[in-house]
Amino acid sequence: MRKPTAKSLILDLLLASKGRPLSAKQAIAACAIFDISVNNTRVALVRLSAEGLIESAGRALYQLTDDAHTLADDVAAWRTRSTRVRAWDGSYIVVQAEKLSRSEAKQQRARARALLMLGFQPLNEHLFIRPNNIEDTLESVRARLYKLGLEKEAPVFVAQHFDTELTQRIRTLWKPKELEQNYAQLEKKMHTWLERSGALEPEVAARESFLLGGTAIKHVVYDPFLPAEWVDVQARERFLSAVDEVDKAGMRIWNGMWASMEG
Repeated sequence: MRKPTAKSLILDLLLASKGRPLSAKQAIAACAIFDISVNNTRVALVRLSAEGLIESAGRALYQLTDDAHTLADDVAAWRTRSTRVRAWDGSYIVVQAEKLSRSEAKQQRARARALLMLGFQPLNEHLFIRPNNIEDTLESVRARLYKLGLEKEAPVFVAQHFDTELTQRIRTLWKPKELEQNYAQLEKKMHTWLERSGALEPEVAARESFLLGGTAIKHVVYDPFLPAEWVDVQARERFLSAVDEVDKAGMRIWNGMWASMEG
């Protein structure tokens, strides 16, 4: 669990705040928990504002901009990810993406992030694929991909009935056993922390909940949510339940810290 930068910590706190603004005082206090100086915190606030990621919400108050919400809102939907998974009918969703030039590096990063967040893997240089078991419709998947950064010229379609050799190769694009190991390891780590979190000093509890919760949530955000035919869905659900418990505990800890500051 890596120590966050001032910028990443501020953005994560705003993301977790569910629309509530973050004060400069809160940002400084939060950064201090991770040994980030007041000066570095203030510089981070200025840079985030200059980059168009945060904006003023009042005197010494900050909130995410509309542009920042585009990605943030999808990340924040991790809590409902498992409800957006449905039974698999054996078909696949395919994205056809043309090669981008070096001058289009920013678009390349946006495309790669969009595909990875929705669990796509490269079938070849131009085709990316995943099981057709997420969202209610293909249109919903297409809309999410475009919103997250896939260029709107890229076709998104359903395909099926691949030959046996290609079907077998497609199955090797993901690592279900590795996912299951991560589920079990992280679930155990989270339950261990929850059992001892009540005895921790507030600042220690805040720091540990942020680091552990952030790691777990990242796994949720980038989980491909493979169909039940490929992965142990019950293990995934146990892991997601533990993430939810740690997230709620973390919210209580941080809200308690904010309340004590105001008092």
